[in-house]
Parts: sequence; structure tokens; C-alpha cells
Amino acid sequence: MEPSLKKLFFSFLKIGGLTFGGGYAMIPVFEREFVMRYKYLKEEEFADVLAMVQSLPGVIAINFSVFIGLRLRGYKGALVSMIGVALPSFVIILLIASFFFRFVDHPVVEAIFKGVRISVVALIFTAGYKLFLANRTLKAIFLALLTFALVFAAEIHPFFVIIGMGFFGYITHLRNGVNAHGSL
Repeated sequence: MEPSLKKLFFSFLKIGGLTFGGGYAMIPVFEREFVMRYKYLKEEEFADVLAMVQSLPGVIAINFSVFIGLRLRGYKGALVSMIGVALPSFVIILLIASFFFRFVDHPVVEAIFKGVRISVVALIFTAGYKLFLANRTLKAIFLALLTFALVFAAEIHPFFVIIGMGFFGYITHLRNGVNAHGSL
């Protein structure tokens, strides 16, 4: 079932306008909207899309919207999806920038931001946990721990770790082949 451009635009507009905390906080909302509610993507496809958009430079929400829009409705779908997800942030940032410096030190504003930060951490954790559940092989767990060690303990820039893991996946693919789901 293919959504209309209007439906695609308003789906992304809703996500962009009602999700705080950036791209990682949007991941569970994207999944609920496009996998569970409308069934435009299967869970395996969603996990693949998620891995790809996180590996690309740029804003995750924009990358996600462009990829899903392109997949569902071609270039027009990519454009309306990108505008839909970006428009609320653009308008909100314009409004906040107009007034922010007058209220940034106000105790109520500080309290609001503390509450939002906590919920964003929970949303990011939820997205990570769901990715973990979708990739519970021994190799995937080892690679996740290795990635964590390389980024945090060895302080290697995430860009280089992603490139290295992509190269590892490619080499593994060439050596072993790929199973039916495309996972290593």
C-alpha cells in the first residue's frame, strides 16, 4: 500500500513537530508509524534502514525521512518527507531563537530542559535496546562491545569505527556469503 504524498508529508510533519530530542529520540516514533501502524516497512527492513541512516553523515531524521520517502514515493516522496520532518524544527528554532536569551536562565525553563533531557535519554536507550533485540547473535554482540570499546576506551572517532565495521561486514560478506535476511 503506497501512501499519498500528502499523507507522507503529514506523517513526517507530525513526527517532526511532536518528537523532541533529535533523530535518536525519533527512532521509536518512526518505527511505530511506518512499521507497526501503516506497515510500510517490515521490522527487518526498518533495522536495515536504521543502520544505514546512522552510518551516513547528516541529521538522522532528515536521512530517515529522505530514505523512507524515496522508497515509498520516489524523489517527490523524499522531498515532501524531508520538508515535513524539518519544517516544525525550523519554525520552532526560529521562535525560540527570538526569545531564548531573555528566558534561558529562568528556573522554570531550566527545569523544563532537565525533564526533556531525561526523557530523551530514555528514548535513545529504547532505540538502542530494540536494535540490540533485532541483532542478538554472538557476532553482533561482540561487534557492539568492540565498537563501544573502540569509541569510549580507545577514543577512536566514531566515523573511523563505522568505516572499519562497514569494511569488516563487506569482507565477511565476500568470505561467507549472506543468509536470506542479509545479516552477517
